[in-house]
Amino acid sequence: MKLTCLGAARTVTGSKHLLESNGERILIDCGLFQGLKELRERNWQPLPVAASSIRAVVLTHAHLDHCGFLPRLVNQGFRGRIFCTPATAELARIVLADAAHIQEEDAERANRKGYTKHAPALPLFTKVDADRAMALLQPVGYNRPMPVAPGLTAEFINAGHLLGSGYARVRADEDGKTILFGGDLGRYERPVLPDPTTVEEADVLLVESTYGNRVHEQDDNGTRLAALITKTIERSGKVIIPAFALGRVEELLYWVARLERERRIPIVPVYVDSPMAAAVLTTYRGRVDELDPDIAQAPAGAEHARAFQKLCAFCTHKLKVVTSIPESRAIQESRTPSIVISSSGMATGGRVLHHLARALPDARNTVLFAGYQAIGTRGQQLRDGATTTVIHGATVPVAAEIQVMDSMSAHADSNEIMRWLSGFKRPPALTCLVHGEPGAMDALKARIERELHWTVKTPAHRESIDL
Repeated sequence: MKLTCLGAARTVTGSKHLLESNGERILIDCGLFQGLKELRERNWQPLPVAASSIRAVVLTHAHLDHCGFLPRLVNQGFRGRIFCTPATAELARIVLADAAHIQEEDAERANRKGYTKHAPALPLFTKVDADRAMALLQPVGYNRPMPVAPGLTAEFINAGHLLGSGYARVRADEDGKTILFGGDLGRYERPVLPDPTTVEEADVLLVESTYGNRVHEQDDNGTRLAALITKTIERSGKVIIPAFALGRVEELLYWVARLERERRIPIVPVYVDSPMAAAVLTTYRGRVDELDPDIAQAPAGAEHARAFQKLCAFCTHKLKVVTSIPESRAIQESRTPSIVISSSGMATGGRVLHHLARALPDARNTVLFAGYQAIGTRGQQLRDGATTTVIHGATVPVAAEIQVMDSMSAHADSNEIMRWLSGFKRPPALTCLVHGEPGAMDALKARIERELHWTVKTPAHRESIDL
């Protein structure tokens, strides 16, 4: 049995782990590289094995850095099944369709406006590729072992990171050895999602290290968010929040709605301007039973609690889910104080760029980053103090207030990772750290070795490990 890290090795994007056993190949996660150009260029490179030789893909969750390469894999000849939870299947369909649309739209705009070095610029994949990938999705419930290749069985365990997210536990039928692919690890005592499930044993463990050298700021019960929104509205500005359409939008709406109910912020229009976020919100409302029990409690005496939950979960007083481009443009041009939540979360594409182009030059506005910003992204540049940024080929000055709020991160911090690892009854024979920048990864490796005395490895890109 051999493991090769084809992504998320010494970086946080492009999660792909190739497992080879007795002549069979399966891929755990199939994500896009994002951020730095040298990473994004890997999306155009062929895999070291033929896509047609991979028997199956096991998908831990629907974030683009874990599922976004699937259309490319199918285009290169993959014809197997893609195993995932039912919620992940729903969300992946939304994500892949949106990603294909953005790829095609960006290529068309670059060619039309001439800000490309390629002749012509091409999309990484098309809607046809995405549709073919969606047709291969095979939903499987949590804790239900499923044969995924001859001699290999996989099951999903709730990871608490995103609706439908799971660790993938792969078992070799011949000797019962298990490899636990952690995917992304959720957090404890957070709204919207349940806590990550404790796992007691695995022979080999892969675990993320995104925040391996950091501890999230403590939850302040919304105090800082309330102050930030109130101050911006009082100066007649807008709060623009680049948000990951999967999961982050829901938590932001949860907090805005709660602060409104508690009369801690003024009631202003709240816009969700992202077709994908709108579709994801519908999926979350339809799967309330899979969320944290506190997220959508019906008021006392409600006769149709479940219907109420589906309708009103994540509602604010003046919530508007934007569907059309003309509506989006009207919001961009409006000077009415408001809260605009739009994707993408790292400001690398999508409608949020149009809002930023209008909002950044105005000091009355606030741009709030409420999630991880990978190295090389526009979000990382802005949060690090950039005075200008380039959007759609034009230089945009930055006068707006830039704020960062890491307390809403969906990734476990170093203390939460250690808390989850402490649930193991026996140490894995090997623990591999993935999905982290070198500094975070190395710090977590040292801490695990120091506190738990486990054998820890940080594989390099395309490094193979004999298991």
